[in-house]
Amino acid sequence: MGFSLGFDGGGTKTECVVLDAGGNIIGEGRGGPSNPLRCGFDTAFRSLRGAAEEALKSASLHKHSVSSVCAGLAGAGRRNVVRKVLVFLAQEFPNALAQVITDYEIALEAAVGAGPGIVLIAGTGSVAYGRNTAGETARAGGYGAWVGDEGSAFEIGRRAVAAVARTRDQAGPITLLTDLIPAALGCGDWDQLTQQIMKNPEEIFPALFPVVAEAAEADDSAAKEILFTSAIGLGNLAMIVARRLGMKDQEFSLVKSGGVFGHSRMLDALLDSVVVSGALRAKVSKLKISPAVGAARIAARLAESPAQASTHGA
Repeated sequence: MGFSLGFDGGGTKTECVVLDAGGNIIGEGRGGPSNPLRCGFDTAFRSLRGAAEEALKSASLHKHSVSSVCAGLAGAGRRNVVRKVLVFLAQEFPNALAQVITDYEIALEAAVGAGPGIVLIAGTGSVAYGRNTAGETARAGGYGAWVGDEGSAFEIGRRAVAAVARTRDQAGPITLLTDLIPAALGCGDWDQLTQQIMKNPEEIFPALFPVVAEAAEADDSAAKEILFTSAIGLGNLAMIVARRLGMKDQEFSLVKSGGVFGHSRMLDALLDSVVVSGALRAKVSKLKISPAVGAARIAARLAESPAQASTHGA
């Protein structure tokens, strides 16, 4: 019996799922960040290995039992990333066909299978990706923290710290974030906070999203402005994809995925209103199936049609 392994790897965490031949989930595991462009390849490989070991242990399987693997990773849009991860997977799972694709491709698979729809991802980064009834695909965003990632946890956290800086300079309104952010990070003063950020912005900024959501719930104007702008940015990503695919006036599923969703009523409500105002027939929902399951399903199809592997370097 063949077993399929699927990874969902991002800038903060990695999830791994094992499916049996019947498509049933028989094992799950978690690890640290595995976006090589953010955390480096060594860290990414440790996270993938750790998540797989946990998933296989829970399934009472050895890695040699795995017949196919699909890793959906943030940062996998680059060929050099795909090549290096494929080499790693070949070493880890010597009996398996392997495929490396992007995190938004596996999220769309988890959301709508092979059908039409749009997935909007907002976690450490942000991206929108969709497919129409003709099978055409389009993407918006996903360019990384220093170019885009509007509405992501990283961008929300960065803007929150910037709001505190403006308050310190008396260039912005007083905000609850001035006290909430250092307390959340265990920092005694501003200098210690900035030192932590300089050492590891990839860890610090995304971790501040819950703090911003808390401040917004308390009616803090700076936090509310950050979430408002984030909702607009995320909605625009989805609408760009809908327009490019000719879906704006059609009925389609728009599925939200990632840690930013489901934690702030304000952001979720604003985003939904932005989407509906631009695409009246869009059916907005939150992803109910882990993208890692989508990756494992793609891996299972890879085992059924090995010829696909050649196009992905397996």
